[in-house]
Amino acid sequence: MKNKINVAVIGCGNIANGAHIPAYMASEHANIKYFCDIIPERADAAVERNGCGKAVYNYKEILDDPDLDAVSICVHNNLHSVMSIDFMKAGKDVLCEKPAARILSEALEMQKVSYETDRILSIGVCNRYGAAVNKIKELIDQGVLGEVYHVYASFRAYRSIPGLGGAFTTHAESGGGALIDWGVHYLDLVEYVCGDPQPLTVSGEAFCKLGADIPKYTFTRMWAQQDYDPDGTCDVDDSVTGLIRTTGPVITFNGAWAENIDEPGTFIDFIGTKGGIRHQYMDGFTLYTEQNGMLMKTVPTFNKNYMHRDEVLDFVECVRSHTRNRNDISNAILTSKIMQAVYDSSDAHREITL
Repeated sequence: MKNKINVAVIGCGNIANGAHIPAYMASEHANIKYFCDIIPERADAAVERNGCGKAVYNYKEILDDPDLDAVSICVHNNLHSVMSIDFMKAGKDVLCEKPAARILSEALEMQKVSYETDRILSIGVCNRYGAAVNKIKELIDQGVLGEVYHVYASFRAYRSIPGLGGAFTTHAESGGGALIDWGVHYLDLVEYVCGDPQPLTVSGEAFCKLGADIPKYTFTRMWAQQDYDPDGTCDVDDSVTGLIRTTGPVITFNGAWAENIDEPGTFIDFIGTKGGIRHQYMDGFTLYTEQNGMLMKTVPTFNKNYMHRDEVLDFVECVRSHTRNRNDISNAILTSKIMQAVYDSSDAHREITL
């Protein structure tokens, strides 16, 4: 096992600075050799801020570095498959931010190359490392809920379209909107907790309503507001709904970057024959059961964790030992299949069989 690996962070924006870089800096087994961004100031700032590494502005310059072991890819969705495949073919292991790719065919090609080259490809669906999520999974695996036959996911917000008019809302770059940006986390979480059941049929509708007329879109705050462009493009879903039949539970969901309902709506319900769980997304959960003729409501307390950090640290260990982890592309591909089917169903206005 290699004691210390050399890594490169490709894309020095929010997710890199907020999650990947601090985790690598905290690892005794990782050394950041390169910070790469097409905006030179971002790469330069990362070097200065962290006191290590070299700034580069074109990822192709470092592909053939024999001392580079692995990379974190933290760029726009349209480059996920291209960069991941380039680095794997160059002999590097990859942690690619979610979603795996814009469309299923790109994700499948990433999976194919990963196994052909025998390189690790982990996808940044960080909830698989969340303490609450893993406690819920333990309870389900232990049969506390009985048969989990229905899971409902809600990822809804009032007026939260990110960077309207920019890359987030341009289909050619992002591949989708609320579903591929937020829904990917919820659907992958459900898949993981329920044992990665295979999707069988999918029916969905995706809407582009509130953000379609960009100049008339009213908001009080906007994430990635630096990308806001009133003359730009919005051709992705700002809300979405669907039903998925799987080899396990039926999954239903409602999601929205923007809807005309100003009420909190970020939770997942796991509904079983013996009990149920409501998980407040990125927080704790409530367990509902029956015992001795009594209805029980339990709010567990437990040590929480920073799942982004633990995800990156586990990736480091996987690179060192050359073993695949729970975020392997072969697990993440299930969510890509579901999202593609939702969009295909919406376009065709009919159920899709997988």
